[in-house]
Amino acid sequence: CGSLGRGLALAAAAPPAPAWVPAGCRGAQGRFAYKLLHDLFANYSSALRPVEDTDRALNVTLQVTLSQIIDMDERNQVLTSYLWVRQAWLDAHLTWDKDAYDGIDSIRIPSSYVWRPDIVLYNNADDRFGGSMETNVVLRSDGHIMWDSPAITKSSCKVDVSYFPFDGQRCRLTFGSWTYNGNQIDLRNRLDAGDLTDFVENVEWEVLGMPATRNVITYGCCSEPYPDITYTLLLRRRASFYIFNLLLPCIMVSFLAPLSFYLPADSGEKVSLGVTVLLALTVFQLLVAESMPPSESVPLIGKYYIATMTMITASTALTIFIMNIHHCGPGARPVPPWARRLILHHMARLCCVYEVGESCKSPRRAPGRQVGRGDAGVLGESPGEGEVGAEAGVCPRDRCLCHHDGLLRNVSYIAGCFRRHRAAQRWTSEWKKVAKVMDRFFMWVFFIMVFLMSVLVLGKAA
Repeated sequence: CGSLGRGLALAAAAPPAPAWVPAGCRGAQGRFAYKLLHDLFANYSSALRPVEDTDRALNVTLQVTLSQIIDMDERNQVLTSYLWVRQAWLDAHLTWDKDAYDGIDSIRIPSSYVWRPDIVLYNNADDRFGGSMETNVVLRSDGHIMWDSPAITKSSCKVDVSYFPFDGQRCRLTFGSWTYNGNQIDLRNRLDAGDLTDFVENVEWEVLGMPATRNVITYGCCSEPYPDITYTLLLRRRASFYIFNLLLPCIMVSFLAPLSFYLPADSGEKVSLGVTVLLALTVFQLLVAESMPPSESVPLIGKYYIATMTMITASTALTIFIMNIHHCGPGARPVPPWARRLILHHMARLCCVYEVGESCKSPRRAPGRQVGRGDAGVLGESPGEGEVGAEAGVCPRDRCLCHHDGLLRNVSYIAGCFRRHRAAQRWTSEWKKVAKVMDRFFMWVFFIMVFLMSVLVLGKAA
């Protein structure tokens, strides 16, 4: 019993016999398994390539099963994945007659007992160079060996973030022998694509496929060909997270920028709103830049941020310019005729800017108002001054005080001050209206620009 138990412990024999098999037969199976293990490895060396003819290549088939995508580090361009790697080959020195060993057709032994091909991941990016797990191999009576081993790999992947967050990536996993050339090991892929039946869905990436191709490359160091199997992992990013956390807040903040033109100029918050929106977009831009690789390709959302920030900078500069127009003091010049005709007439009607008591549909007066009776004191002499002059013509010289030179100069000075004050008030009100019309005009222009930029980004992503 002790020897039989030791045999079962040293060699993982074929599956246990059914319950209806007598106990003596089950013990005999374990005894033959121990004898088989001893006979196979009595004169066996795992250091040499197991072929009868050393001039012939050994066929090795490879199959990769993708189990999980653990992480995609875009900044360092490293893909971490969990793979099941299956390798199969024929060992000419490990064959037996199963009838001579009580019908044992296969045994499971530690992989370190047999020769193994040195298949490695060429584009490995792990600093520890961790290989596959030391699992058992399945050895059949005809010498075929199958080795299934799980592995967590870190592979270098060229990340293209031009369309982030609506991007897709193509990550390659290249497997090949490190020391054996194509004349010694003929590496073949078992399937035309990686196995995705046991893939665990990733919350960020959607796997579109994993095609496999066989390549034969002659490197500069050696003249012999080296075959390899390249699995191309086709990934597409799930953009919902980035849409709700980066893109939509940016769009909503961008639509606040044109509203700075709608704020009254006397509120004192027009420039503050533009600067606040610019700082908010700068924070979002930094969040995107932290997760992207420092490359020359700017992501799509980064281009949108830059365009929006440029637009907000321009709107803030225009706001400062318009506020300067609004706050023209009494020393301002009159509005030029072309500006009065273009801004106060055409653009005011286009932007629906009207005075109190007017509407967009009501008839408007011409921008350059005609001087009527009520304006006689603005551009010409005041009515009182005309009457004084009229009376001066018929007033007797001995009883009229208007003929005193000092009094005439004072009255003329007061009338001139009054005329200048009325003209300055009219010019100031016209400049304020010019500023208001320009505010409304640029507000609609920037609203249209933000809308077109948002549609362009979403359309280009689609």
